[in-house]
Amino acid sequence: MSRDRAVRRAVGRVIPAGTGPQGRADGRAAPGAGTADGRVERGGGTADECARDSRAASGACTADAQTGSRGTSASGTSHWPAAAAGDAAATGRARVRAWAELLRVPALFTVPGDALAGAGALCAPPGHRTLLAIGSSLCLYEAGMVLNDWADRAEDAAERPHRPLPSGRVSPTTAFTVACAFTAAGLALAARAGRPALTIAAPLAVTVWSYDLALKHTPAGPFAMAAARGLDLLLGAAATGGRTRPALASAALLATHTCAVTNLSRQETHEGTPTAALAALATTGALTWLLHRPLPPGGPPHHLSRNHLPRNRQSSNRRSPAEEAPGRHQPPGRAGHRPAPSSAPLTSVLTSVLATGYAAATARSSLHASLNPSPPLTQRAVGAGIRATIPLQAALMARSGATATALITAALAPVARRLARRVSIT
Repeated sequence: MSRDRAVRRAVGRVIPAGTGPQGRADGRAAPGAGTADGRVERGGGTADECARDSRAASGACTADAQTGSRGTSASGTSHWPAAAAGDAAATGRARVRAWAELLRVPALFTVPGDALAGAGALCAPPGHRTLLAIGSSLCLYEAGMVLNDWADRAEDAAERPHRPLPSGRVSPTTAFTVACAFTAAGLALAARAGRPALTIAAPLAVTVWSYDLALKHTPAGPFAMAAARGLDLLLGAAATGGRTRPALASAALLATHTCAVTNLSRQETHEGTPTAALAALATTGALTWLLHRPLPPGGPPHHLSRNHLPRNRQSSNRRSPAEEAPGRHQPPGRAGHRPAPSSAPLTSVLTSVLATGYAAATARSSLHASLNPSPPLTQRAVGAGIRATIPLQAALMARSGATATALITAALAPVARRLARRVSIT
């Protein structure tokens, strides 16, 4: 109905009422005397003007109709709030993805195993202080991730413009503020875990910031990153048992793997040489061989004697005369003691399986990168090396007798691999 009225108004402007059969002086045609339907006679080009006016009126009506159809439904309900809600949801998803890329969420699954491996090296079950150490490790790890992108934002603008900071999805000021907040939270959680934990967390935070801001592009870069990973394992030991010496061997193995992967990551964005990939492959082989070597059986090592335990632990760990008798073994699970020989076969088998899984997780991609050291294959090898940290941690736990914790940690590997298909781990 509204369209018909608009057409009649347009025709009324073209053919005013009351004009006679003769054409007007302005050249507009009038309806003929014998034209019953009022059709416009052709003459003087006025029919074209009428057609244009009619089409303009029709277009206006169509635009009004389209506008009305977008704004309201048949029942008169407006669709604009729904469209705005859809845009807000899309913006929220894009923001979440940007932060997931900046934080490298799949790599987070490689962090809890550090503290758990430190606790396992003490042959102590994880407790609430171990959970605090895990929280501290996660915060300091994410501080390093965000600070890494903040420090490399100029380089990423040329080599990786899709990263969150160069693409403008996250501002540099926000990223730096978040890195500071993560660092403060990590130190606060370590302080809650006890003074020994804070003693390790403080140099760990210094190492993370030094690597990102100063040491990354120097020859000391891989060693700084390795030190950070080793300190992270010692953080779990310090928080759980108040000492770190029993965990030094596990920390050294984990740091060696991290050093090799970090050295390989230096040629992620440009054509490199096979040397770094071959070094990573050799490191994997050496660590796998070391993991298959059993630990000394029996009671506590010489550096875990009662003289090295805290005073409040000496009385609790005092054994009865029956336990001092020859042939009797300390029950498994007590802090600072190796598992009983009866569980040695299971521990050995599980350690071998996890060590083999560690080798399989990284050896193939490192071999491909050594044969063709192109950026895509190097990035794939680096990602595999980062994810291989999980079975390495689990193997270290199983080697110390913490079989249940080792299995739980190993279960994180497929989750990290699945998330890495959506969000880049490097």
